[in-house]
Amino acid sequence: MSTLKVKVSIAALAALLSAVRAGAEGPNLGQPISEADLAPWDLTIMPDGTGLPPGSGTPEQGRQLFPTYCAVCHGENAKGGIVEGLVADNPPPLSGPGSVKSIGNFWPVSTTIFDFIRRAMPYTQPLVLTNDQVYALTAYLLNINKVIGDNDVMDAKTLPRVKMPNRDNFFPEFPKQTPQRP
Repeated sequence: MSTLKVKVSIAALAALLSAVRAGAEGPNLGQPISEADLAPWDLTIMPDGTGLPPGSGTPEQGRQLFPTYCAVCHGENAKGGIVEGLVADNPPPLSGPGSVKSIGNFWPVSTTIFDFIRRAMPYTQPLVLTNDQVYALTAYLLNINKVIGDNDVMDAKTLPRVKMPNRDNFFPEFPKQTPQRP
């Protein structure tokens, strides 16, 4: 190896080591976040309903909210607008030409619908809906996809119990393995 290459290698190593040391010390900006400050942002809802907030809603309440908060993008009765629809009458298979993914034929867990609406909708103003409004819109979408009835009330107890039509077509990324016999 030439002397120049050795000098360049030593300089690069020195620069790397000083960068690592500086990074370990940190830039001393900001302060650690407290649990109280983090709590409003911890919106995680698990498939079993863990994390669902208090509140409730019915399909009729959601039907009344949908035109105000959702129809501008998802169209009248959630049939599609500037974005895909959320309901499909007699949806075709989930793959191949003409496939349509809707709440009724694709989503495996009902709590995911609540979670997504609460975090991200309406698109232009996420996090503005109350828990009752999110439960109502979730109930409405489940109802128009023929997953729940007209009079069903969705809340933290009933929503996780909803059996989605496509629930058995999703598999864990790492399924539990059965131990092999020696």
